[in-house]
Amino acid sequence: MAKKPYYQDKFITLYLGDSEEIVPEIIEPIDLVLTDPPYGIGEASGKNRNRGKLAVSKDYGNLDWDNKTANQNFINELISKPAIIFGGNYYQMPPNACWFVWDKKNGETDFADCELAWTNLPGAVRQISYMWHGMLREIPEKRFHPTQKPLEVMKWCILQADKKLKSQVKNILDPFAGSGTTLLAAKNLNRNAIGIEIEEQYCEIIAKRLSQEVLEF
Repeated sequence: MAKKPYYQDKFITLYLGDSEEIVPEIIEPIDLVLTDPPYGIGEASGKNRNRGKLAVSKDYGNLDWDNKTANQNFINELISKPAIIFGGNYYQMPPNACWFVWDKKNGETDFADCELAWTNLPGAVRQISYMWHGMLREIPEKRFHPTQKPLEVMKWCILQADKKLKSQVKNILDPFAGSGTTLLAAKNLNRNAIGIEIEEQYCEIIAKRLSQEVLEF
């Protein structure tokens, strides 16, 4: 690609920009698309800070990237590859038996009890239970982004893809990289990944997370 990476190491390449413009230029093979596109519910616009019950919720600022969903035609292009799309229930996705369900074990909040990831992988529905809300996280992990997924959940998705595809997923694409958890999960599993993020402040966070040579706990 002609575009210069924002960050690059042995496993990961990160680009700052619009994924609809950058993805068509990618020439590397992609074994799996694992991503969490905007849901169009305004989650980036400060909603999170009003949700704390046991403790004050973190204020992630007020941005507009989640004011609408991603382009459906672009999503359709992405799922021409093996794919796991969080928030697939907000899009017009083809029928498929295999959804991934993340039980968030939230307790009494106005967050959803579970999050759904549409997949075009073979087999039955699979579920992971992982507490993530407020102080009660399964494993202490810094949060940088209002819709950030836990590192262990994204690693689980990659390993599930291995099982369902009956081969190791070696090259992963996340065109809505957010805080970079998919990329960090790939790196921790010694997989190659390409990430694209449109907000520079998040690219900077991703670069800092990926430059750490120890696993995050």
